[in-house]
Amino acid sequence: MSKVVTGQSHTNRLINETSPYLLQHAHNPVDWYPWGNEALERAQREDKPILLSIGYSACHWCHVMEKESFENATIADLMNRHFVSIKVDREEYPDVDHVYMAAVQAMTGGGGWPLTVFLTPQGKPFYGGTYFPPEDRHGMTGFPQVLIAVSEAYSKRRPEMTATAEELTSHLKGRASVNTVPQSLPADILDRAYHNLAPSFDYENGGFGSAPKFPQPMIQEFLLRYHLRSGEQQALGMVQFTLDRMAAGGIYDQIGGGFHRYATDYRWTVPHFEKMLYDNALLSQVYLHAYQATGRPLYRRIAEETLDYVVRELTHPAGGFYSAQDADSEGREGKYYMWATKEITSLLGQEDGRHAIQYYGATTEGNFEGENVLHVPKKMETFAGESGINLNELESIIERSKKRLLASREQRIRPHRDEKIVTSWNGMMLRSFAEAACILGRDDYREIAVANGSFLLNELGQGDLLMHSYKDGRTKIPGYLDDYALLISGLLALHEATFQQQWLVEAASLADKMVHRFSDEEKPGVFYDTGQGHSDLFVRPRDTVDSVKPCGGSVAAEMLLRMAVITGESSYGKHATAMLGLTRDQMTTHPLGSGHWLCALDFQLTDCIEIALIGSRDNPETKALLGIIHDHYLPNKVLVGSQPDEPYAPLAGALLKDRVMIQGRSTVYLCHKHSCRAPTTNPDTLKQELEAQHPQGLLSQ
Repeated sequence: MSKVVTGQSHTNRLINETSPYLLQHAHNPVDWYPWGNEALERAQREDKPILLSIGYSACHWCHVMEKESFENATIADLMNRHFVSIKVDREEYPDVDHVYMAAVQAMTGGGGWPLTVFLTPQGKPFYGGTYFPPEDRHGMTGFPQVLIAVSEAYSKRRPEMTATAEELTSHLKGRASVNTVPQSLPADILDRAYHNLAPSFDYENGGFGSAPKFPQPMIQEFLLRYHLRSGEQQALGMVQFTLDRMAAGGIYDQIGGGFHRYATDYRWTVPHFEKMLYDNALLSQVYLHAYQATGRPLYRRIAEETLDYVVRELTHPAGGFYSAQDADSEGREGKYYMWATKEITSLLGQEDGRHAIQYYGATTEGNFEGENVLHVPKKMETFAGESGINLNELESIIERSKKRLLASREQRIRPHRDEKIVTSWNGMMLRSFAEAACILGRDDYREIAVANGSFLLNELGQGDLLMHSYKDGRTKIPGYLDDYALLISGLLALHEATFQQQWLVEAASLADKMVHRFSDEEKPGVFYDTGQGHSDLFVRPRDTVDSVKPCGGSVAAEMLLRMAVITGESSYGKHATAMLGLTRDQMTTHPLGSGHWLCALDFQLTDCIEIALIGSRDNPETKALLGIIHDHYLPNKVLVGSQPDEPYAPLAGALLKDRVMIQGRSTVYLCHKHSCRAPTTNPDTLKQELEAQHPQGLLSQ
């Protein structure tokens, strides 16, 4: 049998890293290197192939491969003798992950994490896969056999391996250079995208596709916008049906709030249990927007519970937001979240326990490994009617049951938390808290947003550079396109929530830096994911697909469009229009991978409502005017504010220039279709002005 290392006396170079994922591997007997020149130089000096292993801290199968293979002394010895081994946290180096994932997908037709790629000493891929078991299993070749075969192939068939690497890198470079001529943007792109989406909707369970089922909040955002634009009721119905089903499913943490990564089944019942910051940012936003659009209390509750989960579990004392919580605890996936019916009864008593067990669909047999993922099979009103319980009484039972179950659950061993703070993910969550402060009237959320915005600018801003991540007081990786774009998004929302000019000034400064650092001067509309000189990869990454997160390009396009309106700087709009023109075909033929692009295009094709509000943010008059604005679902509005005691900052925006209070009262200036309404201090007048804007009347002529 292979010798397995059981102690942790050995340490490797990863011990000096800050990434929780890398630190999890710091005691492996593998001679790991972090990504960087030291490993590449050694590989070239010793003429050894590179074994590149990519994963992330909340990845269940990454943990499995570590325990089975990287803690195995015999396998580690093979790796150390025949390869230079590099371990990468995909959340720290998304460019490295993107390039080598594309290579493995091209070689095998699939991908995922852990990602295992074999490279030439020059960093060019020639073989790869994902998870490899420690021995032959279920039709998969064991990792030791893979290591030996790859080493022998590289040693004895070097020309063949080199040719494969060159052919593959040429293919990837060619793929990155396509789509560099912007196309026109007719309004029917949105119609075509919608009609291509509709047939793939799951009309029985909500969402798109089958198992595993991902939430896809950016598609829900597009459908909300499309309903507003077209009046298409089915689009709104698709959103509501999906949000209702997710809120009732096990993908939503019924006890503690917040969403798990995805559902392993098509009914949203059993999740993959990791919780990611970016999922909860995007989902809290879409529930907020659905609440604006429909007024349904359920959507407000889910948004608040999700944000409260982030406050409770994922917030750094100084204001940053942590990255994730693991799927595993005590060596078992989902253990922290599971319930047995006996435990529920013991905690709640016979009467409340019986109702809670039935309401949450729990059984003695369980629905996952003998225990229960709690979900809500029936609406509360339906359950109350069938059970003969007064609805108000049932609400009270469930509310107190949730509190007791949560208090008990918090005594369990918690899943590991990745305390890395990623700028782009924080930008998304900053926007969520800032918008929730406005839409829900929650001053506590505004304070959290201010703390986060201050943290990001103070800790992640280094001179002219924005950094990508922070951990234990250290930053070392320059920011990517999505870091800049999503932080701009968060700062604009933070300005709406506070009226403080500094956030607009910082957003405008970041927009200029983003254009300078990531755009291609010779190819209009081409924005790369990395800045010049960011890394020595064989191809400069440019990902245009909105997957589980919006890509940097789609957010950059929307933010540049918004900055053009705010500042009056037309060059921002030209960049954005060209970017959208490059993805026109993708939006129509692959709408599921273009959710945020479609939202940006909707903004571009719509005459946005420009609103400037002059008045103290905490003045009751200002709050009354803002309440009218935020009661309406207006995704294509631009709102800027100025407080009377704060001097006008030219960089902050043309919309505020020469705008003053009328007769000392909080005043709204509203413009639409290049013409401005008379300024008003009256909330009723403002409401009439906004409601006069029929959705069809918001469109460009």
